[in-house]
Amino acid sequence: MTAPDLDILPASLSERLSDEQRQGIVEAAREKRLETLATALGRPEPEVLEKLAAAAGLSVASNLETDPEARGLLPARLVHEYQIIPIKFAAPSESASPEGSTAQVSTLNSPLHLAAAWLPDVVMADWLRTFTPRPLVWHLAVPERVHQLIIENFGVGAGSLDDGDDSYVAPEAQKQEEETVDEDAAVVRFVTDVISQAIADQATDIHFEPQEGQLRIRYRVDGLLVPVPLPENLLRFQDAIISRLKIMARMNISEKRLPQDGRINFKAANVVLDIRVSTVPTIYAESISLRLLNQKKEAYTMDRLGMSAEEQAQIVNILDYPHGIILVTGPTGSGKSTSLNAFLRKINSTDLRIITIEDPIEYEVPGVNQMQVRPEIGLTFADALRHVLRQDPDVIMVGEIRDKDTAEIAIRASLTGHLVFSTLHTNDAPGAITRLVDMGIEPFLVASAIELVIAQRLVRRLCVECSRPQPVNKIKLRENLAILGADPAEAELIESLKHPVGCDRCRGTGYRGRVGIFEIFRLNDEMHELVLKRESTRSLADCARKNGMRTLGQSGWDKIKAGYTTFDEVLRVVTLTDT
Repeated sequence: MTAPDLDILPASLSERLSDEQRQGIVEAAREKRLETLATALGRPEPEVLEKLAAAAGLSVASNLETDPEARGLLPARLVHEYQIIPIKFAAPSESASPEGSTAQVSTLNSPLHLAAAWLPDVVMADWLRTFTPRPLVWHLAVPERVHQLIIENFGVGAGSLDDGDDSYVAPEAQKQEEETVDEDAAVVRFVTDVISQAIADQATDIHFEPQEGQLRIRYRVDGLLVPVPLPENLLRFQDAIISRLKIMARMNISEKRLPQDGRINFKAANVVLDIRVSTVPTIYAESISLRLLNQKKEAYTMDRLGMSAEEQAQIVNILDYPHGIILVTGPTGSGKSTSLNAFLRKINSTDLRIITIEDPIEYEVPGVNQMQVRPEIGLTFADALRHVLRQDPDVIMVGEIRDKDTAEIAIRASLTGHLVFSTLHTNDAPGAITRLVDMGIEPFLVASAIELVIAQRLVRRLCVECSRPQPVNKIKLRENLAILGADPAEAELIESLKHPVGCDRCRGTGYRGRVGIFEIFRLNDEMHELVLKRESTRSLADCARKNGMRTLGQSGWDKIKAGYTTFDEVLRVVTLTDT
């Protein structure tokens, strides 16, 4: 891209750009230029896309569908570099083509419709003419959707491993022309592409899984495993990819019989990742899992977690206590650490000494003393907690209570004037009480120390761009409400609920991001007596509901009514035993 590309902007937009903003747009990756321009102008991306296309005399293509017949015309490296994709396009007339073409009966002479994430330039058109004689018809499209279609049709990292046509060398690679043809360098770029795409997809984990005749790669996005489209020639690079990951994690690449653990410090653009790497031997090759921890990611507030005003009020009331234990429970990946981090930020002040003991440290909190446990050298949660108590803390956050030793020290700390945050793995909030008793903690200590237990789950959030109301089936709605523990009679008051549709913005899934559902359990005198009598979780839960506790299912129903998510999502994460 050259700076004059911006001269086609309407004066009402271009006059608002500073030289620095223009340069930022020029230097951004093609798939990020529209976003950069929209941010600079302070306008929504859809509006800027329309105005940009109109100024350039191009159409905006929506509901993109790739042209399978044209897919093989262009090398993967060119498609990835320029962020373009051949598409099917039906229009009354093709006469508006920038190349002056008209539709022909012959495929050779018929226009090649291309969706682009940014304005086409002369260099791009010249390169395309070397691969196809067909007249070119350009369309602008949502960059995220263009990028997604490229990934779906060519695979993640296909531009790095492309060996189909060596005549094209992407401009970014021309500076390292010798490296372009080097297989080792190709593997290095491929691994970087896979991790970078995972970051773009907001994945929390990447799994490299050798199978019979293939290397499967999957991302965990919004809590679900998603297969990653891959280049057809990937298998030939399998051993090199596994070795590259082990080298990055400083593992022993010659040891293939034993599991290994390592870490990668990954930097790309403005993203800094602490990646935890684990390998296990399988019958085909080593399977490698990467856990992505973004050290600089934006911290969540209680609002952003999805807590209602009432839920926040209940929690904030306890956060002001000088001592006691606040527990967050739920399965792995339910956002427990994120919630604890939000609580810490809520109370963080210059007159409190806050110390955390974590494994791993997922968020950096300014002003807080954060410690990483290291079991391999004997620094466990319990050992770290013993030492932290000698550091004159006001607030302590323990990443997880895993054993009786840690639980006893945490309870003693809370009873001696400290506010303690921690997590447990239980299905619901009342279950945390019986779990501690089952660990061997005396019931009277549990009843005295625990101030609040919050159970939570994460559900996928409906895409705000495309979700639409649909009339409800009253019978099915009553059944679902009964399953969630809500009042089936509410079904009579509901005429429609939002449902996922799928669009370019959410990559056709109908969902974008996640939101939390919460169950908040606070002991009262009646429940204290039940704890002392070692009553079951069900008895505690029944008593809590009688005293006004809203269950995970009921919290989920509130999110459904508010249009944040769907029954399918809530039922996926809330089992019958939860309610």
